[in-house]
Amino acid sequence: MDRHVTVARLRIPLWLIPLPWTVALGLWGLSRQHSVWRDEAATWQVALRSVPEIWHMLGRVDVVHGLYYLLMHGLFTCFGASTTTLRLPSVLAMAVAAVCVAAIGQRLAGVWAGLGGGLAFGLLPAVQFYLQEGRPYALVTAGAGVSTLLLVTAFGERRAKGRWLAYSGTVLLCALLNWLSLLILPAHLATLMWARAGRRTLVRWAVAAAAAATAASPLILFSRSQSDQVSWIPPLTWHMLIGPAVLLAIGGLCAVLDGPEKGRPSVAAVGLPLLAVPQLALIGISVVKPMFLDRYVLFSMLGLALLIGTALATAVRAAAPRFPRGSQWLVPLALVVAVLALMPQSLAKRCPGSRVDDVLSVSGEVRQWKRPGDGVLFIPAARRDTALVSPRDFAGLRDLALAESPVESGTLKGEEAGPRRIRAAMLAHRRILLVTDASRVSRPVSADRDRTKTAVLAAHFTVVADKQVRGRRVTLYQRLR
Repeated sequence: MDRHVTVARLRIPLWLIPLPWTVALGLWGLSRQHSVWRDEAATWQVALRSVPEIWHMLGRVDVVHGLYYLLMHGLFTCFGASTTTLRLPSVLAMAVAAVCVAAIGQRLAGVWAGLGGGLAFGLLPAVQFYLQEGRPYALVTAGAGVSTLLLVTAFGERRAKGRWLAYSGTVLLCALLNWLSLLILPAHLATLMWARAGRRTLVRWAVAAAAAATAASPLILFSRSQSDQVSWIPPLTWHMLIGPAVLLAIGGLCAVLDGPEKGRPSVAAVGLPLLAVPQLALIGISVVKPMFLDRYVLFSMLGLALLIGTALATAVRAAAPRFPRGSQWLVPLALVVAVLALMPQSLAKRCPGSRVDDVLSVSGEVRQWKRPGDGVLFIPAARRDTALVSPRDFAGLRDLALAESPVESGTLKGEEAGPRRIRAAMLAHRRILLVTDASRVSRPVSADRDRTKTAVLAAHFTVVADKQVRGRRVTLYQRLR
């Protein structure tokens, strides 16, 4: 009864509230002072390539992000390359995810559960970070939200063939954006088992899930040939488990407060598996092969938001008998408190320092310091992304180590010449600009080519100017007489 009274008072669709709220959070400081970090730089440079060039690259690297790169290529072609074009898809995707949380929460536990969960979703620290990220993880989260909503609405329905088809297609689409999103399938299975779904529902889910996984299997198998790309991920350690443990503790506490309604799964049956199963599954995978990165299971935050929403709804119901009017303000008050408490972190995530580096931070110095005939080097070769994202600032400089461009080689950083050729090219120049990592984030030089670069610079050149900012460093060297 409380649900219908509240809905009547609101007189607007519930989704109209979390949608603009999440979009506003995403648009707030969207450009991050016109900074782009290394992961986003990969999206930027690939999106500027033609479709055949992207296809050529996917045969060698980053096939797991192929669909996303093609999408961003289309957007860059239509709207131009900018931080807005780069990040706005993630903002809109997270808004869709928030709407899904609200719809699921309202369906399972009432309007306050939906409203509380939908508004809380955009404030979660992990969501705020990837809300403004030019990578596919927000899109995967939106797809996970849609697939979960479809699962909930199809639960126990006899005539839901269209929803099961849509469910399978959505799961497949998410897998093509990042196949680790298939970890949502065991979470959904746990939901069905917890809610004691009937045989018909279990069979339909199994068919839909198998179809999606089978269709995604070629991508999964082919991506294994590019597994070196994740070789940098560190082995799992105990301190890496602190974050997931805290999230599971919060989610478990909220789940205890949930009261299921007859004839449909409870919020706990949907939210807790969605939060816990992907996290635990990724931890299990990482025991065998290091793969533990929170962004791979970002969609598990949908479950946490659902559980927070039902906890808020429980508080509203508990307060309503004694404070019928005041209880209506509990969720807005909780939102204000959360915003104020998270404000320092929210501000921090919207500044360039929130990422490990900014590929554009030293391009201005390069533009000011360069002279006709100067050479440029990158240590490691991946730092070439600065030139690829801001080519005008590097115009007129000769890349002394590059043998084959990233586009020609079908790679992200290009193919460099051998140490002898690099040495000869360096000694033929009087001035060299070096772009590398700032001291606080740099790693020891390991590649033979990079050791040659540093050795020649130390023996035959002297530093004329040096600047470190936002995780990047540019140094101007001049040849000793």
